[in-house]
This record gives sequence, C-alpha cells and structure tokens, in this order.
Amino acid sequence: MSSVAKQIMWNRLISIVEEQAQALVRTAFSTSVREAGDLSAGVYDDMGRMLAQAVTGTPGHVNAMADAVAHFIREIGVATMAEGDVYITNDPWMGTGHLHDITVVSPAFHQGRHVGFFGCTAHVVDVGGRGFGADGNSIYEEGVQIPIMRFADRGEVDRTLVKMLRVNTREPDQLIGDIYALAACNEIGQRRLTAMLAEYGDADLAGIAIFILDNSRRATLERIAALPRETASAKMTIDGYSAPVDLCVTLDIKSDHIACDFAGTSGLDPKGINVPMVYTKAYACYALKCAIAPDIPNNAASLEPFRITAPEGSIVNARRPAPVALRHVIGHLIPDTVYGALDQILPDTVPAEGAGALCNFQLSLRPTRQGGRRAEVLTFNSGGSGARPTLDGLNATAFPSGVMTMPVEATEHAGPVIIWRKELRPDSGGAGRHRGGLGQYMEVGAREGHEFDFSAMFDRVNHPARGRNGGQAGGATEVALDDGTSLPGKGRSHVPEGAKVMLAFPGGGGYGDPALRDRAEVVRDLRLGYLSEAVARQVYGLSDAEVAAARQP
Repeated sequence: MSSVAKQIMWNRLISIVEEQAQALVRTAFSTSVREAGDLSAGVYDDMGRMLAQAVTGTPGHVNAMADAVAHFIREIGVATMAEGDVYITNDPWMGTGHLHDITVVSPAFHQGRHVGFFGCTAHVVDVGGRGFGADGNSIYEEGVQIPIMRFADRGEVDRTLVKMLRVNTREPDQLIGDIYALAACNEIGQRRLTAMLAEYGDADLAGIAIFILDNSRRATLERIAALPRETASAKMTIDGYSAPVDLCVTLDIKSDHIACDFAGTSGLDPKGINVPMVYTKAYACYALKCAIAPDIPNNAASLEPFRITAPEGSIVNARRPAPVALRHVIGHLIPDTVYGALDQILPDTVPAEGAGALCNFQLSLRPTRQGGRRAEVLTFNSGGSGARPTLDGLNATAFPSGVMTMPVEATEHAGPVIIWRKELRPDSGGAGRHRGGLGQYMEVGAREGHEFDFSAMFDRVNHPARGRNGGQAGGATEVALDDGTSLPGKGRSHVPEGAKVMLAFPGGGGYGDPALRDRAEVVRDLRLGYLSEAVARQVYGLSDAEVAAARQP
C-alpha cells in the first residue's frame, strides 16, 4: 500500500474516533459529558498502543488513556476476549485519575480476528461515597470502585453489576445511562473500523499501526533534536487544601527525549487533591507537546519521547489508597509549572500563567418542604487563560483542560438551581503588553423550598496566576455567601434556603510590560467593559481625554 493510502487511512482513523466522541456527546446522560465535553475516545492496536484520539475531549483523559488499555489486556487476558465484550473500570491508577471517570474498553474484531481496541472515558456526576469533592480522607470514602472487569460478556450485560452500581449512587439513571453511552460509542468505532478495513482490503491494523507510530516518533524526535540542550527548573506555589502546595519541576532536553522530573514537589495531602502519576504524566506531556510539537497527532509514539517522573508519595505521584477526587485541581496547574521552566529554555514561546484548574462546583440539593426534589448538579466553569507572547489571553476559557463551560440553561435544567448572574469579571485579566484573559462572576442559589451543600473545587484563591516577562498577576478567586461570609476554596459548605453563593473566578496573568500595551487596545478594553477607568488610568496610563473619548459611542 502506498504512503498516500496509509496517510488517508490514518486520517480516517482520526475521523472514526471523532465520530466515537460525538456519539458519546449525543447519547450521554450527564451534563458533564453532553454539555461540557469532559470525555475522550481512542483506537488502539492489538498490543494496546494508542493509534489515534478524538479531537473532542480533554488531554487529562486522552493522554491518560494512552496507558490504560495495557491494564485491560493484563487483567482480562487476550485469550478470553470475544466479540461483543465490553470492559469497564474507574480505577484511578489504571484509568484517568479519579473514581468519577468511567473508562470503557471494547476489543475490536474484523472477520473473526482480534485486531485492536476502542476505548473511551467520561466524567459522571456521581459515584456515591461523599460525592464529588475534596473532603475524603481515602479512596474508600470517595465512591464505589469498579475494578477492571466485564460490563458485557459476548454481548450479555452483567445485570448484577448494574444493580450494584445503581444502589451505590445518588443519580443511578445518569450513571447507568452514561455507561451504556460509552459502550455504544465503542460500538460505533467498531463498525467504522470494519468498513475501513474491508474497503482497503486489510486484515488487521498492523500495517497502518507501523506507519502511524514510526512517522509520529520520527516527527517528534526531529522537533526535540532542534531544541537547545539545556536544563531548567521552576516552582509554583498553589493553594492546596489546608496548606499551600509547592509544584517543582526540572526539564532536561536531550537529543532524543525530554526528561521532566517533579522532584521537590510537596508530599501527599490528607484530603482528596492528590494526583495519580497517570494524570500527572498526561498534563505534563500535553504542556510539552503544545509548545514543541502541537501539529503532530497524539498517539503512543508521539507521547513516548516525553519522559515524566515524580517521587513516589509526592502529591503528583499518589499511591493507593490516597484520596484523589479533585486530582484535576492540582493536575491542571502542572502545565503552568512546566512552562515556567520551558520559558527559560525557549523564551517568547509559552503563555503566562492562567486560571489553570477548572472552576467546578457541585450542588447537593435537598427539599425543605413537600414538593421539592433531591438532585446532584455539577457545573463546569472557567477563569481566564494567560496572555501569550503576541496575543491577549482568552476570556473564561479552560486551558489546559479544553472542557467547555456549561450553559446556564443546561445547569438549571439538571436540578432546582438558579444561576442569578454569570458575566465576565472586569479587571481580572493581568495587565501587560498583552492582557491576561478575564475570569467570571457567578451568583448561584437554589429554587424556593430547597437548601444545598456547595462543594467548592477552586484554586488561585491565595496564589493568583503570575504574569510573565513583566506582566502582572491575574485576579484571585473569591468565594462567599451573599451575606459576606467567606467560604473555603475547596470543600463542602452548607447553604441555607434563600442564600446565594457569590463567586469571582480568576483571571490569567499578563505578558510583558503594561506600559508597552497599544493604547488603542486599552481604549478598546475600556469600551468593552474589560477594564475599569481606574485601571486604565493607573496601570496603563490613559489620560482623562482618552478615557472620555472611550465613553463616546
């Protein structure tokens, strides 16, 4: 087969897994999947090496899933696999880092021969236990654990497993519906793969796998070989749970790989913000790949030259039974830490620090009178991303996760919730030659006749995003009740009936000296409401006449 035909097949595989992901979005029950896109999908060869990933999805899932299928092969055994099988787990150390992610893997067959695997992951709203939050003291408190096992054996669903899962979750219909959606997502992939192999007359994926992996490895190594052979270290302090956490990293660029070591990072936290190594690896690889080889498709070979290590027992290499429910709050800040080191080696390449962690929160609603209903409502939101060397940061955009902000209408439809306010937060983007992205304001309450517990999952409260190369820090996270009572950035707080939670999400750091910002851009920001007049005058030096002109329609 010609190289052109193989390239077409490679593109076809990427299209297949993207169709997988879109099928999951269309059929999922949880708002985290169908509205926020907190999912991933991929195709693997018969040895469990990832060949292609969907464009839709988050790197915390896809890059972590690059290692997942090997665990399924070991635990299930290839010799026992059959058409119609579907396997499942939410093991944080063999999946994607916490119990709320369900990973489903299905063996792919063509003409009766086992040729590979399809895998997908989605974040579900509830898996029992304490609920989604940082308050657990061990994995055993954080929800039901599903070891790697069969969900379906030769097409026959394990009804006992379904019953067990239903009675261990607060949202059984959503959980079971999402698992069936994941299985259907893999089935779509199987159908499209069979059609492709038949069209090209291939018996299996062996030939195209070699083409994909060899070309991806070579292209990635070429990018690395062009870099300076340097070593650099960086440190970032973040909020943690009850005490600050230090994230430390050292990058060492070699001729054929980049070593990324997190030695010096803080140890385990007693609460659920610890990160399994698979998730640390996912986001460290993503940061490096975005900066060095962004146009090379993700697969096992393009990820392999990024070698990630961390001391066992550190907060970024947690071992069982450490609580890990909010592993993303630490994990999403790993790219900013990596970029602190990479900026020393490749100046004018990486952005300033951004909000990093998704601004998630979950409401556990209870009726206070007859006629109300219980509900678990999870909503994904974002702060601002860091300014870039030549561009402003993006407002209310989730980097590095790529997860979408949920629409107000979808959140309010999921339970008796009212979003009273959701708008951009002026002055939250760090000042600079290029401004950091803005965060958001939100005001959240429950419908009449309900109270709720508010599970906060925030960072950047005490350690806002730092600017780069003279840029200023972004705005810090703020969390309080409408009576002014301050709430913690992580953990569960009771909110009485009639009260609101007032949220200010963080902005990204600025890039470069604010005095060098184009005055026309400052005037534009003032007109758009991104800046207050005070900041325009005091930070950017706008004159009274320029401020007055900006007020004109």
